[in-house]
Amino acid sequence: MKQSNFWAILLFLIAAFFVQGQTAQDSLAIKQAALDYIESQHNVKPEQFERSAHPRMVKRTFWTNKKTGKEYLRETFTDAMILLAETYNVEGDRFPENPKKEVVILDIFKKTASVKLIADDWIDYMHIVKLNGKWQIVNVLWQFNNSADH
Repeated sequence: MKQSNFWAILLFLIAAFFVQGQTAQDSLAIKQAALDYIESQHNVKPEQFERSAHPRMVKRTFWTNKKTGKEYLRETFTDAMILLAETYNVEGDRFPENPKKEVVILDIFKKTASVKLIADDWIDYMHIVKLNGKWQIVNVLWQFNNSADH
């Protein structure tokens, strides 16, 4: 029995050695990507957004056609988000003085992560990927807290 315990422990240690886990630095970088995404709008810093997003990022939400009542999917791309970061809060009146920006890492698996960003009036679900050593947002699905605002 003791020999089987020895082999089980040895096998466990070998497996643990080869498992690729995320580091604390990965978690910090993932969180920073989400913060750069929202803070670029707070701070009117498009370069901050560009740092967080992959050039082919797609942001989606559902929207309602006010005339027909039909819902549809709206898409926004990186270039439009850069423009938004340049213009949305120029007057400094689009966000509260201390805006809410809670980042919850839902899951990390090797080079992919799922994140929830809770802001003042909406939530964003993000997929973030590690490419060439850098974590970048590739997908965003968002909605207002009050879905009737769509």
